[in-house]
Amino acid sequence: MLKALNSALRGARLRGQRDGSSLSGLPIGATALAALLVSSTGVLAQSAAPGTAVDLPAIDVGGAAPRPAAKQATGGGGAGPGPIAVDASEGSAGETPVAEAIRKLDAIPGGATVVTNEEMSPKATASLSEMLASVPGVVVQNFFGGNDQPRLQIRGSGLQQNPSERGTLILQDGLPINRADGSYIVGFADPKSAEFAEIYRGYTANRLGATVLGGAINFVSPTGITAPGAEAAVEFGSFGHFGVNAAAGGQEGAFDAHASLSYVQRDGFRVYNESERTNFNLNAGARVNENITTRLFFGYTDLSFDVAGPLSGTLLRQNPKQVCTGPNACVGPNVIRDRPEREAEQFRIGSRTTARYGANLFDVGFGYTYTDDTFRFPVGSGVRETEGGDFTTVLRYAYAPDASRALPLFEITGQYVVGSADRNYLINQRGETGRLFGENELDSTTLSMHAGFNIPLTERLTVSPAIAYSYAKRENDDIFGMARPRYNAATNTYLPAFPFVNTSYDRSYHEWTPSLALNYDLTRDQSIFAAVSRSFEPPTHDDLISPIQGSPNSSAGTNPGGAPPAMFATPDLDAQTATTLEGGWKGRTHGLAWSAIAYYSWVEDELLNLRDSFGNSLGAINADKTTHFGIEIGTAFDITTDLSGRVAYTYQDFRFDGDPRHGDNRLAGAPRHIVNAALRYTVMPGLWVEAEVDWLPDDTPVDNANTLFRDSFAVFDLRSAYAITDNLSLFGEVSNIFDEKYASATLIVDVVSNPNQAVFQPGEGRAFIGGVKAKF
Repeated sequence: MLKALNSALRGARLRGQRDGSSLSGLPIGATALAALLVSSTGVLAQSAAPGTAVDLPAIDVGGAAPRPAAKQATGGGGAGPGPIAVDASEGSAGETPVAEAIRKLDAIPGGATVVTNEEMSPKATASLSEMLASVPGVVVQNFFGGNDQPRLQIRGSGLQQNPSERGTLILQDGLPINRADGSYIVGFADPKSAEFAEIYRGYTANRLGATVLGGAINFVSPTGITAPGAEAAVEFGSFGHFGVNAAAGGQEGAFDAHASLSYVQRDGFRVYNESERTNFNLNAGARVNENITTRLFFGYTDLSFDVAGPLSGTLLRQNPKQVCTGPNACVGPNVIRDRPEREAEQFRIGSRTTARYGANLFDVGFGYTYTDDTFRFPVGSGVRETEGGDFTTVLRYAYAPDASRALPLFEITGQYVVGSADRNYLINQRGETGRLFGENELDSTTLSMHAGFNIPLTERLTVSPAIAYSYAKRENDDIFGMARPRYNAATNTYLPAFPFVNTSYDRSYHEWTPSLALNYDLTRDQSIFAAVSRSFEPPTHDDLISPIQGSPNSSAGTNPGGAPPAMFATPDLDAQTATTLEGGWKGRTHGLAWSAIAYYSWVEDELLNLRDSFGNSLGAINADKTTHFGIEIGTAFDITTDLSGRVAYTYQDFRFDGDPRHGDNRLAGAPRHIVNAALRYTVMPGLWVEAEVDWLPDDTPVDNANTLFRDSFAVFDLRSAYAITDNLSLFGEVSNIFDEKYASATLIVDVVSNPNQAVFQPGEGRAFIGGVKAKF
């Protein structure tokens, strides 16, 4: 039935700030973790904070945007103007949805963060890296600028994906953007369409149904109650940048609705670097009766971008705007000839129905996503076309007898995702789609269940035992059934076909993952915690099947160095598991807030995606044993009434552990030190200026053999906004002020055989963006 529905939908292909400090109503969490009742003046904010369930009257806290220093105790946000307006240390009848989420995430014994729309750049459009730069422990590395697919990793999960397609659970209003096998297209996430985002690091994401080592990110949409009225913004900038964002919302009686539309396009910094993105979101809510509420969601994203590809270190220093044009120019792909690009769209629809009866909270959610993704790789990997749909069901119950406590006494969540997809592999024939050489039907099932307590042993000490169970099934039916064509791009001729080898597989994985945490309140505004946990991460289809043995001038199965000859790798992978110890200290005093967390993970069977010297896939493997050690420090502070700042520091030491080939080498792709800092000065009411620095003070290994490294760098940005009136403002930004030549990311390979290999992704040069924003 699922395949029939997917087929029918494919036949009808779909092409097409909310200031949380002065809201009226009731915050509501209705996600995989939270359910709550709304009264006649209630707000439905789809937070993933556990046990979000409070009835609040209309409030007004003065209309000032919350200061990041008030949020940084949960690891959140960037420096911003205005007095500290949110006290997240205890609940009150005057909490906004943002403040409620902060209070609850702050109470979780682990890494949890809230970042609001107001804390982001004032631009009409913003990238994921701009939103998450101030969150310690979360690393976003841009590949090609603009609307590309950056590498996103939390605590090293999915670190060696090229591109990033595994390792983090991405949700919109508590419903997953990820497909049923755990893979995702990170470009589908639109930070500017969210009122705020919740970031869960490590085991804290288990309560959302995550089956990953790293964590989860939940983008919470504004509603017609939290964001009434209309607003619009438009911007122009360097490299052909143009962006526009519009949103409107309202409430009528027991009903409310909110819609947002964003569009951004760029010619790009490099020679082959165009990108375009359209995103539309709509949600509508209704109060059924005094105990039950429901909300419907609809979303559509259309994403396309050129894959400009990597450069060698020499070419990057000469001219970072150029691209590699094949082995005669650099050891890498011929970008101009092969025209690698990605075109993807996703349609999302879902609902959440929540109810509260006294201390009992219930939540039922349903979601469906349909994804159409075409990725044209260089000729060595060909063209990958994937179309399919995924159904999600979420059932959740929480028991919260003491409304004064941030977390429920007991919570249990069940999430079941099932999906299927048709995947075709075709020859990249000099930038055109050539002959079919693989055809697969992919099916996935993922079940995750989580149950946990938050037991107050004393007024200050809370113990939180929990256990999760995960089951995953991955099936591949190879329906190609004939000899597979091969291609030589240098001569533009087809080679003798490769004999058919069946790539079908049927793999299943399951695991119990317990956790135990202790949280002790030193004072009302300071706490320390310690936790031990297990994690479980099954492979995706992109791990389990991949074209191999191609070269910059020939398709899969033609590389003479390959032995034995093959066109696809279908490794029999184990799930990745880990045991993690972590501890931390969170707190705030007048004008200062902080969060400091350290963790150590013993990882078994870590999933690594290997590349050869030309960047072509070698397939995925399980590393026997690895270790992940990290430190995550975030702080925000007021220096004077008009001057404030923030600093986020991440330390990562990820290593093999006695590996037969790589010994105790560092895992490629993980920067050791990452610093993001900002200072904001309020020149006068309505006018502020902010300076920001992104600094990687240490070299980063490109390969697991640790023979080639990305150089350290520091990039400085400057931005400002001026409110002409209450409803009209101007904004501007200069990024990379000193026009630094640097690699924002790299390919990750197993062993670099040539120091001139094209592995470095150039960061963008100096750029200017300016625009105007209006509210109605």
